[in-house]
Formats: sequence, structure tokens, C-alpha cells
Amino acid sequence: MNNRLAFSEAPGIEHLRFANSFANAFADSPAAYTRLAPTPLPAPYLVAASEQAAQLIGLTPAACGSDDFIQTFSGNRAAADSQSLAAVYSGHQFGVWAGQLGDGRAILLGDVAASDGGRLELQLKGSGSTPYSRMGDGRAVLRSSIREYLCSEAMAALGIPTSRALSVIGSDQLAMRERPETTAVVTRMAPSFVRFGSFEHWYYNNRPEQLKTLADYVIADFYPELQAAANPYQALLAEVTRRTAHLMAQWQAVGFMHGVMNTDNMSILGLTLDYGPFGFMEAYDPRHICNHTDQQGRYAYNQQPQIGHWNCFALGQALLPLIGSVEQTEAALSNYQALYGAKLDELLHAKLGLLTHQPDDDKLLDAMFALMQGSHVDFTLFFRRLGNLRLDGSGGDETLRDLFIDRAAFDAWALQYRARLKLENSQDHSRKLVMDASNPKYVLRNYLAQTAIERAQEKDFSEVRKLQQILENPFDEQPQHAQYAELPPDWARGLEVSCSS
Repeated sequence: MNNRLAFSEAPGIEHLRFANSFANAFADSPAAYTRLAPTPLPAPYLVAASEQAAQLIGLTPAACGSDDFIQTFSGNRAAADSQSLAAVYSGHQFGVWAGQLGDGRAILLGDVAASDGGRLELQLKGSGSTPYSRMGDGRAVLRSSIREYLCSEAMAALGIPTSRALSVIGSDQLAMRERPETTAVVTRMAPSFVRFGSFEHWYYNNRPEQLKTLADYVIADFYPELQAAANPYQALLAEVTRRTAHLMAQWQAVGFMHGVMNTDNMSILGLTLDYGPFGFMEAYDPRHICNHTDQQGRYAYNQQPQIGHWNCFALGQALLPLIGSVEQTEAALSNYQALYGAKLDELLHAKLGLLTHQPDDDKLLDAMFALMQGSHVDFTLFFRRLGNLRLDGSGGDETLRDLFIDRAAFDAWALQYRARLKLENSQDHSRKLVMDASNPKYVLRNYLAQTAIERAQEKDFSEVRKLQQILENPFDEQPQHAQYAELPPDWARGLEVSCSS
């Protein structure tokens, strides 16, 4: 309670007091991280700051525009009590063991008290080279920083577990990618940035003591209820498996594609982590690949659920020495598919406004997705407009019907859908309220992000900030911003995102 009172009165970041529970856990294992300071960012300036994220650590809106804020979260000034570090981890990348990786362009400032009584780690991404940079420059470009910032906050507003983004600080300093681009630092927030690959690192390097230290730290700090389990390590794997299965279902239900589901990008807390070449589904294609680098389609939209399962198996392999047997490890993993299926079914029923479950619901859903694929229907617009359909057929579905090439096929499906709604005496008004709360009107489409980025590259940050405000309320109508919910323009078809940033 005292912490919360202090937060509400705190005028600036001088009230933040950093600790580093991760480093403390590995006090006897210095190989877990490297102590180093961020590389200063020349002449930094504020691109955007999230007031909602700031509130999580007790920062006022005024504090987010201060010079102290900009200097601290660009890496130019050490925060009070911060002992910054870069952590080591390993991982499987595109299904292949990649060996040692680590924070190659991210530096952890430490963890601070959060307004909910917990703690949040603050990490600067793009803050310079570290021992884990693997020949990279350690910088992030403005383009990718804006994308991560916007999507982190957009996903939080959608109710999907995610790391948060406090701010983007820009600079005129250049970094070479496909072409020279200006650099930036995004401040990321999460209770922990420990990954599946963090466990793999100690397992594949045959360091059982460090593996146990990491697992004990994660359980004690983030899953304390598991300490009383007969086998806490098995319980940890089971809980992470559950969270991952639910996260995959939430991604699928909103049409989100991560793009790089390597084990080093998978959160031990079940958060969406490391936004790179992500995308939201537009013209529905279950085989869509949002990452131009992913030529084989390993991380295509329809592959995400099984990749989530594969990654949990990789984590299980790393935890096997602690769990004790293959049978116990497999038991912890065994519920993934059922958990995923049940969660997705729950979310899809809500998206269709269905309050009960009937034997033929799967057929109705399968027919719906087949129609959407055949007509390349926009994913977000379809579900949002579906809420306007009326049971008596007196209208409300004209704009929905217009999304389809084969409108006769849609009419036939709509008859089946109406019949299904009548089975549970559905009411148009109450159903629309449920559906509008489950189907966002606004998502971070690539072309919206690109427009904001191009203006920001000209030092006009107004579109970044406006887009952020719109995406903070994705389920609201916001009629004054209706154009942000329209079909993407023709030029957007040529947009590509990759791992190059």
C-alpha cells in the first residue's frame, strides 16, 4: 500500500529504484550474464512514450517527456541503483540448434516495483553491442523499434499476454541494414525476460547446477505456488505448456503471426516476446507467411500452434535432468493439444457470439474458414462485421457479404449460422455486444505501421502517437478514426518484413 501511495505522487523517474533479482540469483555463476553499461545514443529525442505502460511502474505522463527520462531510457545516463547487464541464452532457430546466443542488442537495467505489488524488468533494446552480439552492431533501427513499440501496446490492449513497451527514443545516428537507417532504443518491460533458450543454454552446455539455479529462481519468483508440488520442475513445465497453448490460441483467434518462433523468443511466462517480422492476417490464408526471411514457411500462420508444441518439447528436453524421467516430462507436455483446442474453441465461440456448444459447431467453423480462404476475406473485418448480422435477415450483413467473391456461398453459410443462433435463442443486441468485445475493429496492420514509420523518419511523430491511441482501444467504434479499420490500399500488397532489422 505504501508503494502505491508513493507511485501516485511520484513526479519523475528519480523515484524508480532498481534491483536485479536475475543477477542476484546467479551471484555464484557469473557466466550467466555480463555486466556492462549501454552505449550512449547521440543526441537522443523522444519519439513516443506509453502512458499506460508508465503507470505500471508509477511514472506520471509529465515524467515521460522529461530530459531525465530521455537520457535514462536512451542509455545515456545510469538509473539510480541500476547495475545493467546482458544475459546469455541459447536456442533453436528455425528448428536448428544455434548454440549460444544472448542479449546481442538488449541491456537489462534491472527490475523495479510495479503498481500492482509485483516487479517489472526494464530492458533497453538497441542499446549497443554486447559480448553476445555475434558481429552485430547492437543497434536497433527506428523502423523496427516503432513496430515493436506499437505492437507491444496493441497486444496488451487486445488482452493478449505480452511484454510491454515504455518508450521509443530516437537518434540521427545511422546503422547499416539493407540501407542506412536511423537508430533508436525501445524500452521493454516484463516481469522476466527468461526464455526457453535460457534453460537450453545450461542443458546443452552440461551445467546442471546452473540449470537448477535458473529453474529454482523462476519458480520462486514467478510460480511460487508450484513449490509445494510433488515435483516442482514437472509442474513448471506443465504450467508453461498450458500458458503457451493458451497464447497460441489467442494469437490464432486474432490473426496474429509472430514470424520468428525460435526457442530463444519464447517466454517462460507465456508472454508474446521479441516483436520482429510480425503481422496481422488480412486476406485470410492459413498458409500465410509474414516473415519474408522464412522461405520454408516454418512459422506460417497455420504452423504456429504446432511450433508452440515443438518449442515446449524443446523446453522439456532441457528440464529433463531436473524432472527426473522421460515419462514425467511427457506427462507435463501431454495436455498441450487439448488445452490449445479448448481455448481456441472458447475464443471462436465468443467471436461468433455463440453461448453454447453444439455437436455440429466444428462443421460450421470449418465451412466459415473455407469460405474466407476462397474469397481472400479480410480476417479482422469479417469478424467485426459479423456482429451486425440480424437473425431475421432484415439487413445488417450487406457490408459483410461484400467481402466475399462467392456471395451465394456466403448466403448459404449465413443461413446455417442464423439457424445455429436460433438454437440458443440468440438476441441481436446482446450478441453484438459480446462479439464486439471479442472482435477488434482496429489492429496494427502493416500499412498503418509503415505510414507512421515513414512520417517518423521525417521527424513527424504525430502518426505514431495517434496510431498508438487508436490501438489502445481496439474494440471501440471510434467513428472519427474509421479509416484506420478499412481494407489495406493496393500499395500495401508490396510490403515485406524480415529479420533484417
